[in-house]
Amino acid sequence: MVEKEEGGPGGISEEEAAQYDRQIRLWGLEAQKRLRASRVLLVGMKGLGAEVAKNLILAGVKGLTMLDHQQVSQEDTRAQFLIPVGSLGRNRAEASLERAQNLNPMVDVKADPESVESKPEEFFTQFDAVCLTCCSRDVMVKIDQICHKNSIKFFTGDVFGYHGYMFADLGEHEFVEEKTKVAKVSPGVEDGPDTKKAKLDSSETTMVKKRVVFCQLKEALAVDWSGEKAKTALKRTTPDYFLLQVLLKFRTDNGRDPSPQNYAEDSKLLLQIRRDVLEALGIGADLLPDEFVSYCFSEMAPVCAVVGGVLGQEVVKALSQRDPPHNNFFFFDGIKGNGIVECLGPS
Repeated sequence: MVEKEEGGPGGISEEEAAQYDRQIRLWGLEAQKRLRASRVLLVGMKGLGAEVAKNLILAGVKGLTMLDHQQVSQEDTRAQFLIPVGSLGRNRAEASLERAQNLNPMVDVKADPESVESKPEEFFTQFDAVCLTCCSRDVMVKIDQICHKNSIKFFTGDVFGYHGYMFADLGEHEFVEEKTKVAKVSPGVEDGPDTKKAKLDSSETTMVKKRVVFCQLKEALAVDWSGEKAKTALKRTTPDYFLLQVLLKFRTDNGRDPSPQNYAEDSKLLLQIRRDVLEALGIGADLLPDEFVSYCFSEMAPVCAVVGGVLGQEVVKALSQRDPPHNNFFFFDGIKGNGIVECLGPS
């Protein structure tokens, strides 16, 4: 998978070995080599996209293509740190390119100013992972189906005010996990506290191969909540899952996210959409109290940092095939300051 180069350990150059020394110590040379051979498509270069781009470039993927057809707006200056001052009106991906490339010259960073909706299926097959932000529900579902069919790792995520989420569809994913070996106790040794401590304190570890299967986004968003089992599960499910459904419906209906400039009008629309969406799911509207509308406008930079950190980490884990992935949603609530992993889909 990776060509051997002279002068470096295990087929990477001395320069790369020095650059990625801490990471190689953390997740191993084989994982870094897999990263080094991976190409990633990142769609949407707002605040969350900038965080993900930064994390993937510093991790050392082979190539990152930033795709965005939108122009830089005043709102982008709040959380998008890759865009220089004075870039209003420029293409967002192209405006982000110079600072992104400067983060790590060993990564091939490209900017694509076209719309993701204009891309044919063959375009996506050149990548090992695809990560979407700022996309409509229909676009996310369509591209996930393409990725699932072609065994491409699929991720999507967004930040709405204090709330953020990410979703992963890795298909049939194999990975290795480091486990501590349990020390064998000699026969006849008394089973006391010291013996138990010896069993647990073993410094020896072993790599265990595991496999997990993911469902597609379309299935994860179409959970049937009408059955008795589903009603029991509903009590354990974070309200952020239903908030996501409301915000994606707003994006589909209006071609944009809730805007601070239209706060009064958009707040009314959100309350109306909440009622329609939750009724269609057979759930009471009181699951999302009215005050939710106050916390889902614009992109909050700290929320972008948290969700972008988790999303970037999950892409790295998937490409390196190291450590168990989040299956399949991660939701972050910036008001409470906590995140939760939910596995939602066909029962």
